[in-house]
Amino acid sequence: MSDSVIVKSKVKELVIGYNIAGDFADALDEKAKQLVKEAVRRAEGNGRKTVMAKDL
Repeated sequence: MSDSVIVKSKVKELVIGYNIAGDFADALDEKAKQLVKEAVRRAEGNGRKTVMAKDL
């Protein structure tokens, strides 16, 4: 498995008053990686080497 881009302790800081299932951070990590990959494809499609917020 590749390195995580999500910091589990930071996610826990955001979720106040709720428990977090063990698989939540892993699922969030995969979602984040997919969003970044899609943003890169959009930047490439627009002829840019810079990934911007609007690519999300």
